[in-house]
Amino acid sequence: MGDDAPQWAGPADPFAASTAVPAGAHAPRPLRRPEPGRPVALVTGASSGIGAATAARLAAAGWHLLLSGTDAGRLDEVAGRTGGRVLAEDLSLPEGPQRLADRARAATGRVDALVASAGLGWRGPFAETPPDVLDLMVDVNLAAPLRLIRQLLPGMLERRHGRIVLIGSMAGQVGVRDEAAYAATKAGLAMFAESLWYELRGTGVGVRIVLPGAVDTPFFARRGSPYQRGRPRPVSPERVAESVVSTITTNCDRLFVPQWLGMPARIHGAVPGVFRRLASRFG
Repeated sequence: MGDDAPQWAGPADPFAASTAVPAGAHAPRPLRRPEPGRPVALVTGASSGIGAATAARLAAAGWHLLLSGTDAGRLDEVAGRTGGRVLAEDLSLPEGPQRLADRARAATGRVDALVASAGLGWRGPFAETPPDVLDLMVDVNLAAPLRLIRQLLPGMLERRHGRIVLIGSMAGQVGVRDEAAYAATKAGLAMFAESLWYELRGTGVGVRIVLPGAVDTPFFARRGSPYQRGRPRPVSPERVAESVVSTITTNCDRLFVPQWLGMPARIHGAVPGVFRRLASRFG
């Protein structure tokens, strides 16, 4: 994979302190539009975990940030640290992605990079998955990124530059017992990224996917079941954020975190029977 879009490294100087949103404020001050040459990134799921860590990395590189999530209070805290603007939005609602795209364009005039990190999971036998949780995973993990990209992509194509970064999962590459629905949403996201890459080749717009294993975030507590496997060991959200920023600023468009997870993914693709026997033995 690859594309011919410019390799953004971001400006060296950070945002002025006057653009920061005070922690605890629920009505952020209007921010001025980004300076010429300063790229704009919209990060979903920015209130914690991978999204918050990515916001911090991008802020350090001088990006103008739009931060989305459902917890306005925690978003305000992230905005206070990064100088970003809060656009709290519920992406599980059918109208949520459209509303977020409209608000982002109204705030800054454009979005140069989208980091779609909002997501949730549930662990247990598929037959016992609560129907409302199943619907929520499909809406947030899969439908919302597609709807949001559908709104933002035309502007990127018109400007002939942009980045779309999707947060996938190793579960979507090889499957995971008791996480069938979650794995399905992430597998769908991976195939969407692969298919969209072919469409966007040569347009100046790049699509990326980051594929972490377990990440040490509140994800597991929110799904109602702690992480119990011996391997892979959870990595920090900051480590995943490094990969996210790397996919934006270089032509690297598919990253496993940690990188060694690429090997079992390749084994699964080439000889799934062998992979299943290994997975049954080693977990």
